[in-house]
Amino acid sequence: MMRQYELVERVQRYKPDVNEALLNKAYVYAMQKHGHQKRASGDPYFSHPLEVAAILVDMHLDESTIAVALLHDTIEDTTATRQEIDELFGKDMGKLVDGLTKLKKLDLVSKKAEQAENLRKLLLAISEDVRVLLVKLADRLHNMRTLDHVPEAKRLRIAEETMDIYAPLAGRMGMQDMREELEELAFRHINPGGYRAVTERLTEMFERNRGVIGEIESALNALFPKYGVNARVKSRQKKPWSVFRKMETKALSFEQLSDIFGFRVLVDTVEDCYQALCAIHTSWSMVPGRFKDYISTPKQNDYRSIHTTIVGPSRQRVELQIRTFEMHRVAEYGVAAHSIYKDLGTKPNGAGHAISKETNAYAWLRRTIESLSEGDNPEEFLENTRLEMFQDQVFCFTPKGKLIALPRGATPIDFAYAVHTDIGDTCVGAKVNGRIMPLMTELKNGDEVEIVRSKAQVPPAAWEQVVVTGKARSAIRRATRAAIRKQYSGLGTRILERAFERAGHDYSRDLLKPVLHRLARKDVEDVIAAVGRGELSSPDVLRAVFPDYKDERVTAVVPKAREEGWFNLRNAAGMLFRVPGRSSKKGEVPKREKKSGGGALPIRGVAGDLPVRFAPEGAVPGDRIVGIMQPGSGITIYPIQSPSLTAFDDQPERWIDVRWDIEEGNKERFPARISVTAINEPGSLAEIAQVIASNDANIHTLSMVRTAPDFTEMGFDLEVWDLKHLNRLLGQLRDTPSVSEAHRVNG
Repeated sequence: MMRQYELVERVQRYKPDVNEALLNKAYVYAMQKHGHQKRASGDPYFSHPLEVAAILVDMHLDESTIAVALLHDTIEDTTATRQEIDELFGKDMGKLVDGLTKLKKLDLVSKKAEQAENLRKLLLAISEDVRVLLVKLADRLHNMRTLDHVPEAKRLRIAEETMDIYAPLAGRMGMQDMREELEELAFRHINPGGYRAVTERLTEMFERNRGVIGEIESALNALFPKYGVNARVKSRQKKPWSVFRKMETKALSFEQLSDIFGFRVLVDTVEDCYQALCAIHTSWSMVPGRFKDYISTPKQNDYRSIHTTIVGPSRQRVELQIRTFEMHRVAEYGVAAHSIYKDLGTKPNGAGHAISKETNAYAWLRRTIESLSEGDNPEEFLENTRLEMFQDQVFCFTPKGKLIALPRGATPIDFAYAVHTDIGDTCVGAKVNGRIMPLMTELKNGDEVEIVRSKAQVPPAAWEQVVVTGKARSAIRRATRAAIRKQYSGLGTRILERAFERAGHDYSRDLLKPVLHRLARKDVEDVIAAVGRGELSSPDVLRAVFPDYKDERVTAVVPKAREEGWFNLRNAAGMLFRVPGRSSKKGEVPKREKKSGGGALPIRGVAGDLPVRFAPEGAVPGDRIVGIMQPGSGITIYPIQSPSLTAFDDQPERWIDVRWDIEEGNKERFPARISVTAINEPGSLAEIAQVIASNDANIHTLSMVRTAPDFTEMGFDLEVWDLKHLNRLLGQLRDTPSVSEAHRVNG
C-alpha cells in the first residue's frame, strides 16, 4: 500500500508546486475514517481509495481531484458527513464527494427505470464537474481489477454494467486506454471461453510474426530520417475484445483479420504528421478506402490522428496511425490530458478554480444531457444515451459547410434532427450530394446533405425503427405522443359535447378547470384526452362538474342525434371511414353525409396514432357498421347485425357511427368470416378452396370440426372486396356439389 509521502512525491514529479497539506490531510482523514474496514479480498478498505488516487496520479491530475479520490467513499461508508467534509476541505470538494456518494451502483438486473435514473444522476453530476467522471472511472477500473474476489453472480452483473455503461463513457470522453482496459476486464468475466480463445490465438500470432513486426518497424525507422522527420515508431496489437467484436459483427474468422497488428508513428508537429504520411505513401502502395484524416476533422471525443493502410515491406497489409506526441497523450487520457483539468491552481481551502473552457468531448456530454433529459421516460433515456455513446462515426456536411458528426449507419432523418429538432420534425425528403435520395439512405463520410421540409409534416412513428441516434428517436417519440394526444383530445371533445347536451348543459372547457382535482388530472387537456382514450367516462366528468347530475342511462345503442361535421377514421391498410357526429338510431343509416369541415379530426390507424381494427367476425364495404371505443386501445368496427354489440347496450358513450368512404380504385380487401358445411370426402376442401380462389378472395385462416360422420364444418376467415363480392362467393359455394351449407358468421 502506497505511503503518504510516496503519494506526495509522485504528484511532485509532474507538479512541483503541489499542495502537500491538502494531500496529507485527505490521506490521514480517509485512513482514519475507514479504520479497520476490510474489502472482499481481505485487504484494508483504505487500499481501495488509495489505488483510485494512484490511477489518477498516473494521469497527472491535480491534487484536488486526487484528494477527492481519497475521500470518495467516506460519506457513504463511514461516519463522515457532508458538513464535516465542507469544514475541513471546503464546500467545492464537499460537493464533489457528496455527488459521488449519491451515485448509486447501476444494476443491470434491476428494473430498467431504476438503472436509468441512476445513470441520469451520474451524467448530471458529471456535467457539473468533469472530475466526478474521472474519479468514478478510476473507481470502477480498480473495482474491475479486483473483481475476482467478488461472488460470481455479482461479478457478472458488474462486468455487464461496465461493458454497457462505463467503457463506452470512457471512450466518449477520449480516454482510450481506460476504455480498452475496462472492456478487456469485463470481457474476461462475461465470456471467459471467448476471452481465453482469442488471447491464446493472439499470443500464437505474435510469436509467429515477431520477425515480421521487427522488420517493418526497422524499415519505418530507416525511412523517416531520409525525409527529415524525427519520428518514433511503436508496434501495437489489437485488444482481445476488439478482435472478438470485429469477428462477431463482420462474421470474419481470426485468419481473415488484417489489422491485428499495427504501428503508431509519433512525431513532434502537425506538419511532421503529413511529412511522415508523404514518406510512407511514396515508399509503399496505399490500400484504397483505408485512409482517414482525423487531424483535419477530429472525432467528437477530441481524437486526432491520421490512419492509413499500406502494402508493407513483406507484402502484408500494415495499418499505421500517425500523430504528434500531444495527440497521443490526448488519445490515451482524453479529457484527463487537458491542462484545464490539471493545473487549475488551488484556493486556500484546496479546491480548484472553475474550468474556463471545455473540450469537444465534455461539450458533447453537456449537449447529450440537455437533449436527453427533457421529456423522456427513464427507459428511453437509458436507451438513447447508449445510442449516443456509439464510437464509429461518419462526418457529413450541411449545404453551408457545417460539419455534422453522426454514428455509422445514420440516415438523413438522423442528420435533420442533429441540425435541429424542428428540421427533423418537418423533414419530408433529402438531397445527398445534390441528388434526391430516400430518407432511409445510409450516409457516408463526406456526404453533403440538404433537408427538404414541409410545415404540414408530422414525423411518422415508423421513423423510430429507421433512425440510429438517440436524439432523433427521442424527438420522434415525443412528436408521436403529441399527435396521439391531439387525436384523442379531438375525440374526447366530441364525446363530452354529446354528453353535456344529453344532460341539458352547454359544454365549455372552462367548466373543467375548477374540478381538475376531482378528476385527478393536471390540466383540462389531460381530462379531454383521457375521455377520448376511454380512461374517463363522460358521466364521471359530468358528475364532477355538476354534483347533482344523475346518469339516466338509455338503452338506445347510439346517443341522440346532434348536428356536427364528419371526421375520418383510417386503419393501417389505408381504409378511410367517415365518422358522423350526427348519431342515428340502431341500424339506421344517416340520410346525408357532410364533408369534413375545419374541425374534422383525422385519426390514423395501427401504423399511426389511433388504432382502428375490425371485430373478429370482420366487416366489409356494404355492411352497415358501428364503431365501439375500446379504453386505451382505439376503435373496433362491428357490422350492425353483430350479436356482440348487445354487450355495449348500456354504454352509449362508447358508440360511434361510422360509414364507409372507400376511395375509387381502392385495392384493399376486407375481413369476413364464413362457415361452410361440406361432405366429408376426399377432395372436398380442395374444391371449396378452388371456388374461393377463382372468386379472387383470400383465405386468411381455416378451422375444421367434424360435426357428423358424413359432414365437416369449416370456418374460413376471408379477405374480400365488398359485400357484393362476399355474397357472390357464398352463392357459388352453395352451388358446389360437395357443400351442404354456406353462410356468413356474425359474432
